[in-house]
Amino acid sequence: MTNLLGIAPSTATLALGPEWLQPDTIIEWLGPWALVGLALIVFAECGLLLGFFLPGDSLLFTAGLFVHVGAIKTPLWLTCLILVVAAFAGNACGYWIGRKAGPAIFDKPKSRLFKPEHVEKTQGFFDKYGNRAIVMARFVPIVRTFITVMAGVAKMDPRRYFTYSLIGGVAWAAGVTVLGYFLGSFDIVKNNIEAMLILIVLISVIPIVIEVVRARRARPGPAHRARR
Repeated sequence: MTNLLGIAPSTATLALGPEWLQPDTIIEWLGPWALVGLALIVFAECGLLLGFFLPGDSLLFTAGLFVHVGAIKTPLWLTCLILVVAAFAGNACGYWIGRKAGPAIFDKPKSRLFKPEHVEKTQGFFDKYGNRAIVMARFVPIVRTFITVMAGVAKMDPRRYFTYSLIGGVAWAAGVTVLGYFLGSFDIVKNNIEAMLILIVLISVIPIVIEVVRARRARPGPAHRARR
């Protein structure tokens, strides 16, 4: 028995978490409502704190594969447009949640996660890395969920945030989907979806790793601080 990609279940995504979170399982379960379901999942991951566990990157890539083989009937351009809108709407929702509910959340002294110093660190992150931080965050699982709310809590300029959030949304939602669509023409990709999705997750973390390394190299060492 094969799935909608014509691949035996044993070669599908088996190492990316429980079966119900596997991208091909989710899309097949949604059936004719696959694109609607994908849009809602992308929206939740980008804007609602409860959506941090959802497999956004792998879902977008697999969606591209499903469009390529005809399992999702919607044209590629319309699929990308819907997913970009969902990603941007999610970020807008998350931003305003953080901006409006932030004071109430961070005024709780016993909270271990939502602390005022986290707001200061987030603001410093944006100030240090500028607009590219907004775009880069799109490609990092979990980070893209929390950073949009934190941007609202830190009261980042809305026009600046939404502008670069849209740029990041296009690059992420459309870019990863298109990548899955075109790579879907290669049997080696369709027959090794698990490896491809793991590779995508690893690649998505590279920009943040590079920035962390740069920040550590730019930080003065103990000897330099002792002379000051």
